[in-house]
Amino acid sequence: MKGEEKWQRFFCFDGHLFTTIEDGMAYVNEIGFEEITERGIRVASEFPREIIYAGFSLGVVAAQKLAQTREGARGALLFYSCVPTSMFGSPWPAELPVQIHGMDADPYFVDGGDIEAARELVATADHAELFLYPGNQHFFADSSLPSYDANATTLLLQRVLEFLQHLDN
Repeated sequence: MKGEEKWQRFFCFDGHLFTTIEDGMAYVNEIGFEEITERGIRVASEFPREIIYAGFSLGVVAAQKLAQTREGARGALLFYSCVPTSMFGSPWPAELPVQIHGMDADPYFVDGGDIEAARELVATADHAELFLYPGNQHFFADSSLPSYDANATTLLLQRVLEFLQHLDN
């Protein structure tokens, strides 16, 4: 029961709780995908421009858009998702470092076209890495969820820390 409570809290939009990704996405579609993205962008506008943007799943859209289009970005970490760079009307800044993390059989990442978008981004950027982990889970790095994969998360954290250390140099 405790794990279920955490699962439900994870899918929360405007105080509405959802027990599945599909139910949460149905709500997102109701209020508008663009509105959800713009909410993330509005929040980020309160922060300095010289930051590293990170997004998880649907949050990747706002993080990727900001990293790609907001001057001063230092890097981007995209977890479980990636969208075509053409979605934002400009190419990925070639010199902007980015890491993309997803599972190689995650139906949302693979079947949804995110993996192709990630490969395209990596092919056009000077400092881009796509890391694929074995498995079919979407939220695999959240230890509060049943989809948690400890081995993949350990490797993901190691890679993210190396990415951040490299940016400090």
